[in-house]
Amino acid sequence: MESAADLKALKQKKCVGEEKNASCMKGVSEAVCENASKFTGHLKTVTKHKYEVMKNCFKAGLYYQGLVHDLSKYSPSEFIRGVKYYQGDRSPNDAERRATGVSRAWLHHKGRNKHHFEYWIDYDLSAGGKMAGLEMPVIYLVEMVCDRIAASKTYMKEAYTDSAPLEYFEHSKGKYFMNPKTEKMLRKLLTMLAEDGEDDLFAYMRYVLVRKYRKQRGRRLVEEMKGALHGQI
Repeated sequence: MESAADLKALKQKKCVGEEKNASCMKGVSEAVCENASKFTGHLKTVTKHKYEVMKNCFKAGLYYQGLVHDLSKYSPSEFIRGVKYYQGDRSPNDAERRATGVSRAWLHHKGRNKHHFEYWIDYDLSAGGKMAGLEMPVIYLVEMVCDRIAASKTYMKEAYTDSAPLEYFEHSKGKYFMNPKTEKMLRKLLTMLAEDGEDDLFAYMRYVLVRKYRKQRGRRLVEEMKGALHGQI
């Protein structure tokens, strides 16, 4: 027969065990809630940004690019890391770099999205085989401008102004391989945004840059078809 002291000790042990279990469950619950919060936060951020870029691309006459912009962000290679390193006020790629020394999500992303100037870095044979930024086709340069405007709005929220994308560009210049012609045109477009506003910028990109690109591309296709037909005769 157990004594009163033994029963008291067993009761205390049981209470301690219940407290540990409760503490453990609380820890698990907090971890689940944190991960769920990161998941929904990252999903909302990515989707909101994509929607803003789509609207900008439509204004610039880039309908297909607006629809497919940044779809790779929903792939496991990018989305899982985006959730893990979610910050809310800045890109999770920076947090991944600080934690691991490299952002694998970014490496995956830039190799699949032509609106990033990093996609166009290659060996320049005219410069002795050095790594260099190649000139971006104008439709991807325009998409990059749309992307930069949307990203500034997404992360800056109420603090955003039309000068913000230009200020970010000037702050970051000299840190990357960007083709001089691409850099010159990007600065021109961001300056136009800062000085004249979105309406004038999107009208210029749509009716001057994109329209000119499509006309030139159409003429090249016609010439290629003529050459192909001539070769068959």
